[in-house]
Amino acid sequence: MTTSINEIADGIYRLSTFVPEIAPPAGFTFNQFLVLGDEPLLFHTGPRKMFPLVRDAVSRLVPSESLRWIGYGHFEADECGSLNEWLALAPKAQATHGQTACMVSLSDVADRAPRALQDGETIELGRGKRVRYLDTPHTPHGWDAGLLYEETTGTLLCGDLFTQLGNGPSLTESDIVGPAIAAEDMFQASCLNPNTGTIIRSLAALSPRTLALMHGPSFAGDCSAALLELAADYDRRTAKCRPIVAAA
Repeated sequence: MTTSINEIADGIYRLSTFVPEIAPPAGFTFNQFLVLGDEPLLFHTGPRKMFPLVRDAVSRLVPSESLRWIGYGHFEADECGSLNEWLALAPKAQATHGQTACMVSLSDVADRAPRALQDGETIELGRGKRVRYLDTPHTPHGWDAGLLYEETTGTLLCGDLFTQLGNGPSLTESDIVGPAIAAEDMFQASCLNPNTGTIIRSLAALSPRTLALMHGPSFAGDCSAALLELAADYDRRTAKCRPIVAAA
């Protein structure tokens, strides 16, 4: 496996590793995002076994040991599996996530205490970069789910939203909703709940200029429209759910 590096917005780099053995014949990409600044931030670490690839990719952009912040969407191996490897490598690095994530997992798992963020709280990275934390519980899955929005470039670090198969371009303006619907039909990975569509519509209200997908190409088309279309599909799926009735 190799990890490719592409700049998807000013000072934001996509580190992408394609694994053809997952969901063949299409395969699957694992993407991390490095936001440059005086205090560089890595969003997603990748699985622990992928750490050498991601570390080497980061080191082509900044000294790996200079990493300051580590964020992710929700607690899962491909999101934060190599967190402690990064904390050991970068002496000033600190994991950061929402209050729920820190309470249920991160404060126990991380080898250094994380920074817990309130919904809407920002971190100044320097050089004009600033990320805002957004609580997105159970969207697309995980009670602890949350995203980061880089305000200067308008880049939404999407986590598992819009997950799709294949190894597409690093940045596209082509449809990302259709492939995401197909992947959801296949994996059924999302935690459907009445708030899913509402939460995604709140992301659309940010009017992001770039969507940074964890599994798939980054998107530079009409981001708000794509989010609204995805929200509508989740509304459709939620409406089809039948309540569980306990046996008498």
